[in-house]
Amino acid sequence: AAGKKRKVRERRLDIIIETARSYTGTPYKWGGVNRSGMDCSGLLYVSFKAGDVNIPRVSRDQAKVGKKVKFRKLEKGDVVFFAMGKRRRKITHAGLVTEVRGKNDVRFIHASSSVGVVEANIYTDYYKKKFRKARRYF
Repeated sequence: AAGKKRKVRERRLDIIIETARSYTGTPYKWGGVNRSGMDCSGLLYVSFKAGDVNIPRVSRDQAKVGKKVKFRKLEKGDVVFFAMGKRRRKITHAGLVTEVRGKNDVRFIHASSSVGVVEANIYTDYYKKKFRKARRYF
């Protein structure tokens, strides 16, 4: 039964990640949840919804649900949260881990306010410094 459960989870994660990736290149728009514009929490919201997982709409609330995950233990499908503003503790940004390529190469997709929906390595100094927490929803 555990194997079957894992397969179902894998398939669901694939749908969620494929959905997120289908928005690659979509411009950033605060409050956006579609192809004309997307914000970071909106991207997570619509992607998880495609996999039949309902999560809160805003990153601040998205950071409160699910299981805590340590930075070094990130897996595909985990949601990562960042503090991009002046206040170091305030969660203002979120992304979805798409693949773990190696020890210092973990890709995540997010709606960047400057370039829109893109994938990046969370181990770059910029994101590593701003990383605050990670969650696993299922």
